[in-house]
Amino acid sequence: MNREDFPLLWEGVYLDSGATSQKPLQVIERIDRYYRNENANVHRGVYELSAKATVLYEEARERVARFIGAVRDEIIFTRGTTESINMTAFSFAEPLMQPGDEILISHMEHHANIVPWQLLCERTGAVLKVIPIDRNGNLDRPALSALLTGRTRLLALTHISNVLGTVNPVKEIIAEAHEKGIPVLIDGAQAVGRTKVDVNDLDADFYAFSGHKMYGPTGIGILYGKKKHLEKMRPYQSGGDMILRVTFEKTTWNEIPHKFEAGTPNIAGTIGLAEAVRYLERIGMDEVEAAEDEVMSYALEKLGRIEGLEIIGSPDRRSGAITFTLGDAHPHDIAHELARKNIAVRAGHHCAQPLMNFYKVPAATRMSLGLYNGKEDIDKLADALPEIREKFKL
Repeated sequence: MNREDFPLLWEGVYLDSGATSQKPLQVIERIDRYYRNENANVHRGVYELSAKATVLYEEARERVARFIGAVRDEIIFTRGTTESINMTAFSFAEPLMQPGDEILISHMEHHANIVPWQLLCERTGAVLKVIPIDRNGNLDRPALSALLTGRTRLLALTHISNVLGTVNPVKEIIAEAHEKGIPVLIDGAQAVGRTKVDVNDLDADFYAFSGHKMYGPTGIGILYGKKKHLEKMRPYQSGGDMILRVTFEKTTWNEIPHKFEAGTPNIAGTIGLAEAVRYLERIGMDEVEAAEDEVMSYALEKLGRIEGLEIIGSPDRRSGAITFTLGDAHPHDIAHELARKNIAVRAGHHCAQPLMNFYKVPAATRMSLGLYNGKEDIDKLADALPEIREKFKL
């Protein structure tokens, strides 16, 4: 599907889109055109080039907003999902905390949705609570319900697990949390490029994601926040562009979303991200999701037949990733042997060490899909793995 749009997809197989996706030519050329013809700082100059760059930057905000069902003032440009979650922890959650208050996350989170909350708890005396999962990789819903208490100040949950591929029923969970007056942040890093996301329909309070996992550039991300929250939040960083007036005695803050975008932003990255959104919109997210689901089903069937291969988790709904072990072979050895065959996968703990500990594996191999992957890519992976098993005599 659309493989010809991606110039870096050499003759090998790229199955590491969960780490970062490849970029279509349209995105690459758009960034190139910006630097050749449109480069200037934004919100500063009165000359034509600066005015044009400012228009492009704000048009990108509007395009991203429409793509996820938001309005422009609710879109903050960040460096990525990690910064978006840290911003929510510092600017939204921390001022609400009293010692003994609780932050709720799940056992399937990656480190970027664990560590910011641990640091918050250290600063405030709050307590981090963890929703358990079952062996299949599904959330323990009764346990989740029991953990939503009067002490819970925020629920932070992944939309799609980067390891298990579990698709969490976030709309239902958000509704349950809201019944108890608890705001919800959704980590959408693995979701936005794979499935249609409408933050208004989900009723998420915050939704965080990255450009580079949805066919856009690195170093650009999004924090969506409900306007009522953003208007009350303190700035995350200070500097130029996030101020209205500065004196030595006092500084007043700019309106949202500029209050949260200190300094010169990643203008080229923002424009490239908008082009990635345009690219996905031309294909249609329903088509993107359907195509990936078809390849995912094929991959589960093919890999499931390989002797000695154990797929981690069997969630009710899976998208994006399959993580596995192969006998006693070290995942780095598997990934290295696959790389020798021009097949790119990821090996390690996948920035999710608590989840690896739950399954009692120090590391595993992960294949993750992009819209350019077809069944032929899965065939090459499935053909290579038995050869590796034989080489290591597993």
